[in-house]
Amino acid sequence: MSFLSILLALLIEQARPLTPVNRVHGRVRDWLVWAVRHTDTGEVRHGWLSWALVVGLPLGLSAIVHWALWATFGWLAAFGWNVVVLYWTLGFRQFSHHFTGIRDALDDGDEAQARSLLAQWMRIDASDLPRSEIVRQVIAHSVLSAHRHVFGVFAWYSLLSALGLGPAGAVLYRLAEYFSVVVQRTPSSTSLLLSSALRRTVTQAWSLIDWLPSRITALGFAFVGSFEDAIDRWRKYELVRPGDNDGIVLAATSGALNVQLAPDDLLGGAPAAQTAHLRAVVGLVWRTVVMWMVILALLSLARLLG
Repeated sequence: MSFLSILLALLIEQARPLTPVNRVHGRVRDWLVWAVRHTDTGEVRHGWLSWALVVGLPLGLSAIVHWALWATFGWLAAFGWNVVVLYWTLGFRQFSHHFTGIRDALDDGDEAQARSLLAQWMRIDASDLPRSEIVRQVIAHSVLSAHRHVFGVFAWYSLLSALGLGPAGAVLYRLAEYFSVVVQRTPSSTSLLLSSALRRTVTQAWSLIDWLPSRITALGFAFVGSFEDAIDRWRKYELVRPGDNDGIVLAATSGALNVQLAPDDLLGGAPAAQTAHLRAVVGLVWRTVVMWMVILALLSLARLLG
């Protein structure tokens, strides 16, 4: 079921992508705001209560619905529920329009438009960035977005689905990621007043949840790119900055494509990002998708035959 659910959700998402502002994501934001305002008192234990409400409760409900549909209407209804949840949580089109717009602007030589689109996407001041820095930031942010919107969801969905929890893994990963993004924003960019205890709790939980998926993504990029260089940069980066999940993904990408992605060229030796690398990263991501889909298909086949 995992392979078919992911495949169908990706196909539907390509044909009919979710709009940036939609009812489901709006309800998630409303739920997060309500939960935080009623539980965040500045104490660590209440921080974990907030996290349990925002992430744990929807996770449990998604598993309960999966079980109820399977028991009442059969596997086909449960399969449909998996596809629906994956459609809400998984997909390239939730971020790829930013990448495409910036790439097209650079191809047309309109660097001012590329800077404007990058500033809107990443919420930064990009007015003085040179062309190579625009490309570097687009690649880095696109790779991390692909990891968080696609490969991380793959990992947790497949793991918990194998344990009989249906789409709970996809819900866990996406809500934990979204909560971490909210708490990392500056106070002026959100109407929520978040305590430092809640911020630490959510960040810690996200780091633990993303530990395995980030390494799966890095390994996937290594397999479909330059394996030795990707593994070498991954190893060196983890020695310098252990526990940085996003950094590991970027280090592996840097080695796989032979491009500088760290702003300070922490590992050294790679050429600066060029426009041609934008096409290279698209190929890297899609090859990784195909690789993991083949692996899921083989695992599903082995399960059926077993």
